[in-house]
Amino acid sequence: MFAGFLKVVDRCAACGFDFTRLNTGDGAAIFIMQIAGGIVVFGALFVQVAWNPPIWAMLLVALPLVAGLSLGLMRPGKGVMIALQMRNRAGQA
Repeated sequence: MFAGFLKVVDRCAACGFDFTRLNTGDGAAIFIMQIAGGIVVFGALFVQVAWNPPIWAMLLVALPLVAGLSLGLMRPGKGVMIALQMRNRAGQA
Protein backbone atom coordinates (compact mmCIF):
# COMPACT_ATOMS: atom_id res chain seq x y z
CA MET A 1 0.00 0.00 0.00
CA PHE A 2 2.92 2.35 0.67
CA ALA A 3 5.63 3.36 -1.77
CA GLY A 4 7.68 5.16 0.90
CA PHE A 5 7.25 5.83 4.58
CA LEU A 6 3.88 7.55 4.11
CA LYS A 7 3.50 7.88 0.33
CA VAL A 8 0.59 5.80 -0.92
CA VAL A 9 0.93 3.96 -4.24
CA ASP A 10 -1.36 4.98 -7.10
CA ARG A 11 -2.82 1.49 -7.66
CA CYS A 12 -2.94 -1.74 -5.66
CA ALA A 13 -0.55 -4.33 -7.08
CA ALA A 14 -2.94 -7.21 -6.33
CA CYS A 15 -6.40 -5.93 -7.28
CA GLY A 16 -5.76 -2.66 -9.15
CA PHE A 17 -7.75 -0.46 -6.74
CA ASP A 18 -7.19 3.24 -7.47
CA PHE A 19 -5.77 4.96 -4.36
CA THR A 20 -5.44 8.36 -6.04
CA ARG A 21 -9.00 9.35 -5.17
CA LEU A 22 -8.39 8.71 -1.45
CA ASN A 23 -6.72 11.42 0.60
CA THR A 24 -6.17 11.22 4.34
CA GLY A 25 -4.36 14.55 4.61
CA ASP A 26 -3.18 15.18 8.17
CA GLY A 27 -6.00 13.19 9.75
CA ALA A 28 -3.79 10.32 10.87
CA ALA A 29 -1.13 12.68 12.24
CA ILE A 30 -3.67 14.45 14.46
CA PHE A 31 -4.85 11.19 16.03
CA ILE A 32 -1.32 9.85 16.44
CA MET A 33 -0.12 13.05 18.16
CA GLN A 34 -3.06 12.86 20.56
CA ILE A 35 -2.43 9.19 21.37
CA ALA A 36 1.37 9.39 21.70
CA GLY A 37 1.24 12.68 23.60
CA GLY A 38 -1.39 11.40 26.00
CA ILE A 39 0.52 8.21 26.77
CA VAL A 40 3.83 10.00 27.33
CA VAL A 41 2.44 12.98 29.25
CA PHE A 42 0.35 10.92 31.66
CA GLY A 43 3.21 8.44 32.08
CA ALA A 44 5.65 11.27 32.79
CA LEU A 45 3.19 12.85 35.24
CA PHE A 46 2.86 9.56 37.10
CA VAL A 47 6.64 9.07 37.25
CA GLN A 48 7.17 12.68 38.37
CA VAL A 49 4.66 12.40 41.20
CA ALA A 50 5.73 8.92 42.30
CA TRP A 51 9.55 9.21 42.19
CA ASN A 52 10.39 12.88 41.44
CA PRO A 53 13.36 12.30 39.09
CA PRO A 54 15.37 15.27 37.77
CA ILE A 55 13.92 17.03 34.73
CA TRP A 56 16.88 16.04 32.52
CA ALA A 57 16.10 12.36 33.17
CA MET A 58 12.44 12.91 32.30
CA LEU A 59 13.42 14.61 29.03
CA LEU A 60 15.97 11.91 28.27
CA VAL A 61 13.20 9.30 28.41
CA ALA A 62 10.09 11.21 27.29
CA LEU A 63 11.36 12.88 24.11
CA PRO A 64 12.64 9.71 22.39
CA LEU A 65 9.54 7.86 23.59
CA VAL A 66 7.12 10.36 22.03
CA ALA A 67 9.17 10.45 18.81
CA GLY A 68 9.29 6.66 18.62
CA LEU A 69 5.59 6.27 19.32
CA SER A 70 4.69 8.93 16.77
CA LEU A 71 6.82 7.44 14.02
CA GLY A 72 5.87 3.88 14.89
CA LEU A 73 2.13 4.54 14.84
CA MET A 74 2.05 6.80 11.76
CA ARG A 75 1.94 4.12 9.03
CA PRO A 76 -0.69 1.97 10.77
CA GLY A 77 -2.71 5.12 11.50
CA LYS A 78 -2.60 6.24 7.88
CA GLY A 79 -3.51 2.70 6.78
CA VAL A 80 -6.54 2.74 9.08
CA MET A 81 -7.64 6.11 7.70
CA ILE A 82 -7.37 4.79 4.13
CA ALA A 83 -9.26 1.62 5.08
CA LEU A 84 -12.04 3.71 6.65
CA GLN A 85 -12.31 5.80 3.49
CA MET A 86 -12.50 2.64 1.38
CA ARG A 87 -15.12 1.06 3.66
CA ASN A 88 -17.30 4.16 3.67
CA ARG A 89 -16.75 4.78 -0.06
CA ALA A 90 -15.44 8.28 0.66
CA GLY A 91 -13.62 10.21 -2.01
CA GLN A 92 -12.79 13.72 -3.08
CA ALA A 93 -15.78 16.06 -2.98
